[in-house]
Amino acid sequence: FAAKDGGRHRVCFFTEQMSVAAQRRLALEQRLRVALEHNEFSVHYQPLVNLATEQVVGSEALLRWRHPELGDVSPGEFIPVAESTGTILDIGRWTLLQACKQTRQWQMRTDSLLSVSVNMSARQVFQGEMVRTVSDCLRESGLPAESLVLELTESTLLHNPEEAQQVLGQLRKLGVRLCIDDFGTGFSSLAYLRRYAFDIVKIDQSFVQELDRDVNNQAIVAAVIAMCRKLGVAVVAEGVETFEQLRALKQQGCTLAQGYLMGKPMQALDFGIVIAAGDRPRAPAHPAAGTATSP
Repeated sequence: FAAKDGGRHRVCFFTEQMSVAAQRRLALEQRLRVALEHNEFSVHYQPLVNLATEQVVGSEALLRWRHPELGDVSPGEFIPVAESTGTILDIGRWTLLQACKQTRQWQMRTDSLLSVSVNMSARQVFQGEMVRTVSDCLRESGLPAESLVLELTESTLLHNPEEAQQVLGQLRKLGVRLCIDDFGTGFSSLAYLRRYAFDIVKIDQSFVQELDRDVNNQAIVAAVIAMCRKLGVAVVAEGVETFEQLRALKQQGCTLAQGYLMGKPMQALDFGIVIAAGDRPRAPAHPAAGTATSP
């Protein structure tokens, strides 16, 4: 795996650390195959906040895995394994359906149009059943298509740009919205924004973390926000952790954000309590200049 992950024509010497890593990977592969059947997965929801009203307007659905023996396994560890083995297809469909069902329940309880964002992996996008899977989940859950946001990274699009364009075009016909995640971290972000006509851009947290101290980051974020406003694309700042970052984002005209300052990913029950109570982050007041206020 080390040679494969390092690129083609690579040779790696076998070490004891590799042996431990290989055993760990094999254990994850075996346990992932039955994790769904054993109800070991859960979906947590991180609030998405409108900075102008300080109201929760949606969430990002995040998959969590708690194994009875391995404990909590990081998504960064098990998602790549699920991708390589193909189990991501069943896991991804389950996650999407759970997120759609739960969000529809919240909409009905609160008489609101809460949105939910779900991450899509390359394996899911290019496996041939993506559009049908999304359509089935919308129909089964009753969630309005415009309330579902599908997030893709630039690296996902790089696998096959032409096929990606076809799949995303079909998804758009369903009425769902498309978001490019981690915007600004790749070499072709602007080109992809033009080519695929995304509805939402998520500014990568690496730009947000130094926003209140780095004038270069401030300029980049301001340029992205201004560009997206002209294109009619909503902007979400992710990874907001401090009031200083939030203040800077508001001054730049950003209207949507998520991060630990607004709320950590939480179980569905806890998220339901938050939106039912109308809770909001205690943020300093600064009027937002942007016009796109819902993802």
